[in-house]
Amino acid sequence: MLVLNFRFADLLVEPTTGNYYPTIYFNEFWLLRDKFIPVNETVSELPLNLEISPISMMKWQLFQQVDQSFQMQRSYGSMLDGESDELKKVFLEGNPYLLGITMFVSMLHSVFDFLAFKNDIQFWNKNKSMEGLSAKSVVLNFICQFVIFLYLLDNDTSWMILASSGVGVCIEFWKIGKAMRIEVDRSGMIPRLRFHDRESYASNKTKEYDDIAIKFLSYVLLLLVIGLSIYSLAYERHKSWYSWILSSLTSCVYMFGFIMMCPQLFINYKLKSVAHLPWRQMTYKFLNTIIDDLFAFVIKMPILHRLSVFRDDVIFLIYLYQRWVYPVDKTRVNEFGFGGEDETAEKKLITEKEEEDKKTN
Repeated sequence: MLVLNFRFADLLVEPTTGNYYPTIYFNEFWLLRDKFIPVNETVSELPLNLEISPISMMKWQLFQQVDQSFQMQRSYGSMLDGESDELKKVFLEGNPYLLGITMFVSMLHSVFDFLAFKNDIQFWNKNKSMEGLSAKSVVLNFICQFVIFLYLLDNDTSWMILASSGVGVCIEFWKIGKAMRIEVDRSGMIPRLRFHDRESYASNKTKEYDDIAIKFLSYVLLLLVIGLSIYSLAYERHKSWYSWILSSLTSCVYMFGFIMMCPQLFINYKLKSVAHLPWRQMTYKFLNTIIDDLFAFVIKMPILHRLSVFRDDVIFLIYLYQRWVYPVDKTRVNEFGFGGEDETAEKKLITEKEEEDKKTN
């Protein structure tokens, strides 16, 4: 890769008159990495275009400050080399109105993501029964999140993204402890974790349907992993065998991650009922899905990640179809662990308490 490694020319001053020549500043601020051309033995000549123009002191200082800020963030590990180029592309190729809308929508996405995350933790913290819920989906979700975390770690992702992904992995493992019983087996030389189904999950039809769904989906997932791994090994470059394995598994997670949501849909289909819908949590998820769809068209991203955005739309539409076809069984908890009778009873108690307070006053 050929890169000019000079930035400033020396200041030439005439000793007799004191006059000096203008300083030459080699401006490569807008030179993006995807414009670089790799140089090897087969390359005999390259095009070289130079543009000479004056620059104001204010503009030059702005370039210097922004460039130094990027270098400082890279030294702290909070920004990768390619991330500064992506930010520059926004100003070079993006519409200012579109940029403003994107920033506003990004803030909304963060708010909705936080609210959905908060309600998800509240459910698993209060959940008392696994009836009607897929415990296998919880385990699959943890495995997928862990694979993505290892993939980000192998690709030297910034520490902020790694921290967010790592917290997500810990939360998913905590949810396994709520969905299943975890015991520490110290009978051997090395302590091991043993997972057991909860009684509310194993004593009803939920476990039977969950096992059937996982059995067939595991066959499909195995074939997809093998196929993508062979394709990646034949046509893509990797740093090591470890990177190849992680890249293949991550590709499967991105493209076919909806498979881990299918057991819950299959359980709904076999039981011919859906839980009393938690519209608050579902609204947060639905709004985030719409925002992700918008980003998929506006923001440049890998094809695999773009496909993973639309998979959530398919699952959500199927869930809405089940909600329309099947009657609402308010005695059964849903994906988030909320039941209709619980909410109705809670509202009734609040109403009775308010009436008693009015009588007392």
